[in-house]
Amino acid sequence: MALSRIATAVGALLLSKGGRKFAGRHAGKLALATLAWELLQQRQARAAGQTQPQAKPHAKPRPAARQRWSGRRV
Repeated sequence: MALSRIATAVGALLLSKGGRKFAGRHAGKLALATLAWELLQQRQARAAGQTQPQAKPHAKPRPAARQRWSGRRV
C-alpha cells in the first residue's frame, strides 16, 4: 500500500531535531489527522463509484438457498 501524503510529511518531520519535538508534542493530533485523511479518501473513492477489490476474485458462486422443510403438511 502506498504511503499517504501525511505519512510522508510526518516522516520528513522526524528527520530534524525541531521536527521530532513538534511530532512528539502533537503525536495524537497527527495520528487523528492521518486517520481522518484516510477516511476522507475512502469516502471520496466510494462516492466516485470505485469499489474495493474482491478478496477472492475466482471464488465459486454460492448455491441458491434451499427452502427448509417446516414439518407442516399442506
